[in-house]
Amino acid sequence: MTLRVVVADDQALVRVGFCGIIAATPGFTVVGEAGNGAEAVETARRTRPDVILMDVRMPVMDGIEATGRITASTDVRALILTTFDLDEYVFAALRAGASGFLLKDTLPADLLTAIRVVASGDALLAPSVTRRLIGEFTRTPPGPAPAPGASQGAGQASEAGPACDRLQRVLTERELEVLQMVARGMSNAEIAEELTISPATAKTHVAHLLTKLDSRDRIQLVIIAYQSGLASPGW
Repeated sequence: MTLRVVVADDQALVRVGFCGIIAATPGFTVVGEAGNGAEAVETARRTRPDVILMDVRMPVMDGIEATGRITASTDVRALILTTFDLDEYVFAALRAGASGFLLKDTLPADLLTAIRVVASGDALLAPSVTRRLIGEFTRTPPGPAPAPGASQGAGQASEAGPACDRLQRVLTERELEVLQMVARGMSNAEIAEELTISPATAKTHVAHLLTKLDSRDRIQLVIIAYQSGLASPGW
């Protein structure tokens, strides 16, 4: 199967470079390019790629808002491109529905692997990176993805109780336990060791969580756990 990709970056040289690498590799095809966030949304909706490579800082509409609009209206998976792996906007983009992030100076082989990983439905975040995401949540209460420079409100806390009750109704005790571990940034192997189960069983529990909570990937599970109050800073 050929993976269809859109590249969105306002720097023409960067965009052309990524497109060249992707187009020259068997099993990949570039179906569109975008120089700003608005173009990215239009191109993604029109071409319906498997993955869109999304820069964060772009004119007209930033990559965060573009990611939110794309993931809300299509099944396109967004892979965020960034210069710094702790860029504050990257975390907002993950909240907006992105499936992972990638440094712009990554090696070509790693770029192609990242696209495959995201297209397959997995999140491109190692457990150590998930822990950094959790660290961001402990500093900034999770909520709707903000525009760059905007502050987040405190109304989210009032929704935590009902959301946690819903989780307890929908999930089994073991699934709640696994969700808490995912929220702590634990891998399937670590979850299996903690619960004395096989890695395959741990993977099955995570798959059930993704299905029951209608989540794209582990990133979204982490967000749900914190927003619901099931997980909290220092717990």
